[in-house]
Amino acid sequence: MTRVLFTVILPLIAPTALYLLWSVTLGRAKPGDPETNLWNLPWIWLVLAGALCVAAILLAVIQFGGGGEGTYVPPHLSHGTVVPGHIAPER
Repeated sequence: MTRVLFTVILPLIAPTALYLLWSVTLGRAKPGDPETNLWNLPWIWLVLAGALCVAAILLAVIQFGGGGEGTYVPPHLSHGTVVPGHIAPER
C-alpha cells in the first residue's frame, strides 16, 4: 500500500495541492469566497500534470528500480510444503 501511495496517489494529487497552496498564498483564491470556487480551477491542466508526474515516477521505478540479480523461482510444492517464491542467485 505504501508503494501505491508514493508512486501513484501522491504524484497524482501533488499538482493540485501545490496549485491550491500557491493560489491561497498569493491571495488569488480565498477559502469560502464564491467568486473563487473549485470549479474555476484549471482542472484539465492539473489532471494532465498529475498524469505526467505518475508516468515519470513509474518510468523512473522501471528504469532504476533495484531488481534483484538472479532468476525468479515461483512458489511451488516441495515434499508436501509450500516453498515461497524467491530470487535464486545466478550461477
